[in-house]
Amino acid sequence: MIKLKGFSQNTSFDVSMKFSYLAIFVKTTQVRMAIRISIVDDNYQLLDNLKERLQDFQNLELVFTAFNGKDCLHKLEKLPVTHLPKVVLMDIEMDKMNGIEATKQIKNRFPSIEVLILTAFDDDEKIFEAIKAGASGYLLKDETKEKIYEAIEIVAGGGSLLSPSIARKTLKFFSLLSTQKNTSPDPSYSPLTNREMEILKMVIEGTTYAEIADKLFISYSTVRTHVKNIFEKLQVHNKQEATQIAIRKKWFF
Repeated sequence: MIKLKGFSQNTSFDVSMKFSYLAIFVKTTQVRMAIRISIVDDNYQLLDNLKERLQDFQNLELVFTAFNGKDCLHKLEKLPVTHLPKVVLMDIEMDKMNGIEATKQIKNRFPSIEVLILTAFDDDEKIFEAIKAGASGYLLKDETKEKIYEAIEIVAGGGSLLSPSIARKTLKFFSLLSTQKNTSPDPSYSPLTNREMEILKMVIEGTTYAEIADKLFISYSTVRTHVKNIFEKLQVHNKQEATQIAIRKKWFF
């Protein structure tokens, strides 16, 4: 039996009780440091869903949400340095300013912020561009909330992370780049990304912009931006001219 300072003279504890109190104290003081995060996504439904999924992790502090890269940068500029997020969860395909351009600007203007790309698409070129822009990680939105939380902790601690499927695609992409240097140009080569090819095919088939947006879970304005980029890359002015190129190169026919 032992007596503890601060208790009455008649109060006594045995040793096992003493260590029980000590264990409780140690456990309650081992609280993880808060990680300030922000979420950038132009799909309101997916943004709200992600917010709800991450609410289970009490040490995550949501600083703000934004609906495109431009909106994100505007909100970052208004914050004092001490209140900046440590990690920005960034979608890629957004109107006004996409996630890759936003990542470049964030890393240039706010180098202490880590960017974790969180997107629904695993387009090879987009992965490569995001890494070049300075993203510390690249995950798909269908990852579990535990995996997303783990990724946030890793990049907040200065690490980098690619999901296994993305890592394989990245290695394959670099391998193809190396191979292409030693081969003659492919007459069917397309300057378009996989996503742009998918949208071009639907446009040629007569799918409306609104229908494309619904099928791909992106905004109407993002579809318009994609089509604009497609026409610029193909150096055409309308759907008919783009269709002629697709037929000549046998992309879909």
